[in-house]
Amino acid sequence: MVIEWHKPEAIDMRKKSAANEVPYTESVPELGRRLLGLGRQSSYAAARRGEIPTVRIGGKLRGLSRVLEARLARDPQNNA
Repeated sequence: MVIEWHKPEAIDMRKKSAANEVPYTESVPELGRRLLGLGRQSSYAAARRGEIPTVRIGGKLRGLSRVLEARLARDPQNNA
């Protein structure tokens, strides 16, 4: 069984984001805390397991906020 977690989204980089709009990326601990109630180490462990979607930008590991929110909205009981 193949699961698609998200579909590619066209991003207009010229558009200014609203103050209440969720950022595209956050630090892994911030994202884990905000959406899952996890601490720093638990957030990084979840990212290593693939439960928090991430991207490496330079040397930094960033969590993909909108991908995780979409994942949780689709299946709140089994979000991994």
